[in-house]
Amino acid sequence: MVNNIVIFTFAGALLALLFALYCAKKVLKFSEGTEQMSKISASIKKGARAYLKRQYSVVSVFFIAMFVILGVMAFLDMLTPFVPFAFISGGLFSGLSGFIGMTIATSSNARTANACREGLDRGLRVAFSAGSVMGFTVVGLGLLDISIWFALLKYVFNLSAPEITAAMLTFGMGASSMALFARVGGGIFTKAADVGADLVGKVEAGIPEDDPRNPAVIADNVGDNVGDVAGMGADLYESYVGSIISCCALGVAAFGGFKAMALPLLLASIGIVCSIIGSFLVHTKENATQKNLLSSLSRGTNFSATAIAVISLPLVNMILGNGITDFSHVGFYFSILAGLLGGVLIGKATEYYTSDSYKPTRKLAGKSETGSATIIIGGLGLGMMSTLLPIIIVAACILVAYFAAGGFKITNADQGLYGIALAAVGMLSTLGITLATDAYGPVADNAGGIAEMAGLPEEVRNRTDALDALGNTTAATGKGFAIGSAALTALALMASYIDKVKEFNPQADLTFDIMNPRVLIGLFIGACLPFVFAALTMESVGKAAQSVVKEVRRQFKEITGLMEGKGEPDYASCVDLCTRASLREMILPTVVAIITPVIVGMILGYQSVVGLLAGATASGFLLAIYMSNAGGAWDNAKKHIEGGNFGGKGSDNHKASVVGNTVGDPFKDTSGPAINILIKLLSMVSIVFAALVVNYSLL
Repeated sequence: MVNNIVIFTFAGALLALLFALYCAKKVLKFSEGTEQMSKISASIKKGARAYLKRQYSVVSVFFIAMFVILGVMAFLDMLTPFVPFAFISGGLFSGLSGFIGMTIATSSNARTANACREGLDRGLRVAFSAGSVMGFTVVGLGLLDISIWFALLKYVFNLSAPEITAAMLTFGMGASSMALFARVGGGIFTKAADVGADLVGKVEAGIPEDDPRNPAVIADNVGDNVGDVAGMGADLYESYVGSIISCCALGVAAFGGFKAMALPLLLASIGIVCSIIGSFLVHTKENATQKNLLSSLSRGTNFSATAIAVISLPLVNMILGNGITDFSHVGFYFSILAGLLGGVLIGKATEYYTSDSYKPTRKLAGKSETGSATIIIGGLGLGMMSTLLPIIIVAACILVAYFAAGGFKITNADQGLYGIALAAVGMLSTLGITLATDAYGPVADNAGGIAEMAGLPEEVRNRTDALDALGNTTAATGKGFAIGSAALTALALMASYIDKVKEFNPQADLTFDIMNPRVLIGLFIGACLPFVFAALTMESVGKAAQSVVKEVRRQFKEITGLMEGKGEPDYASCVDLCTRASLREMILPTVVAIITPVIVGMILGYQSVVGLLAGATASGFLLAIYMSNAGGAWDNAKKHIEGGNFGGKGSDNHKASVVGNTVGDPFKDTSGPAINILIKLLSMVSIVFAALVVNYSLL
């Protein structure tokens, strides 16, 4: 059994990485188009790489400091000696996922624009293949990291299953830390550039989106890659790995030994195969509508989800039972099914609220007829209302997963928690193709910018806009998956934290009564934390955007002939402004996320930490969904108007929608997606510092 775990996990990782390589080579065979298109693409690539180089140099200081802290704790026997190295490897693989995805994205933007000159389906294939590189790189590196550590700890150091999962849980902290830096820093960069370009370019100067006269246009396109690609890759890597490792840990607690670890690992490996097959089903026809495009992507994701649902049943029977016909543990299959179905339903709910194919976003676009204020109010209301369905879906998913796994029998509480963790793994089992549909969006967005700057025919821009609008919906859907799985994973990690407390203090009081002041205080602090985090990141975008707005205004005013197309804008200054601002502003939100559970634990004890984790998970899930969906709806309301509705481009309605979209940009691409990392990072940090809190808290 143990040998098979390593072999199948490594094989799944290798298959995913080979498919990512195949997709990358496929993309690079396409032409970049004209010399000007290639030059613009090279400028975007140069800016994106320069930003990541500077970001990684800043982040490396944090990782070195944490390595020393964890090393001291290991020396004092508060952690195993593997933890500092696991922390570093998690951060390294998380950052590498984002870097590889961004590299192929910046190499495929001009190729997508050029492919759209030939047809919509060809453009979709190039952009989706580029997104597939990101999707399968993330799952491939995730399983590779897991398989390497598993083999090392089992065969080299001969550790038991509980010791292995205890060590492996901590590389999730490294992955989450890297993901938070990447999401927050990249999100600040991209939205500062986007807001600056839109407010001064579209609203004040009245020039088209991605007009080459706009000094912030290159920074905007660079931001799409460092935020929506590199940041998203690091984010989904930690979501994927965190769900698998937390499930393994709870499986060991429920069953002991290695067999319960095999199920999530094999499920992830089979999910890769299903995702690869599903990716070949993605294609569309020329003159496709938004619904046609959405159906073409759904065809691939739905097939993958259906295939994994069918295969999971015999897999559960073989691993937890005594063969394919042994249905004694069939409840765990329904836990997996609950996660798969929950992910699909969250995606559909997100699609309904954010796609302009449906009433909510079209109604929101109509609010532009009475100005910016009403479209902002309407978007806030839409985002708030959009939280209802996902919370019901996740609640039902938890209930079914826990009940099906036997959790309502008092003696089987550990199995019930294992069922919830399996639901999270089920939700992310087809991440390869789900992330591909998400990551293709920024590529299409960049393609549209290049088409505009290179002066390609209007029909090309119409095709890239169609792909970009779909990308807004799939991005919101992808965020819904990530946020939903984050809630389930955070719950599983909370259970792992309680197990850690029990390990360090067998006499610990493990009742968490809501009337206990420590639990209640922790609950309030935890519920407040996502709002504080969102405020810090929103403020950061605002500060950075102000500097970009001032710089763009200065250039329009001082550079002779710029508005007439005779002067040359200084693109580099805007890129540098966004880089410096994002690197400076990303530090405080990340540090707050890491130190808060430690400080609360050291002062109020482990019971307050559990309250904090519960509060942050509940409020963070709702706030993340609200911000993600409101931002997606504002963006697609703008796209709906640009498609010729409610006055079309250049109208007062369009200007109002642009203002609404600038509010929504940091909602959906900075604060919202970073919150799902926050709620998992809090749990990871709590687990790593559990010994310190249990032994040395003041109260």
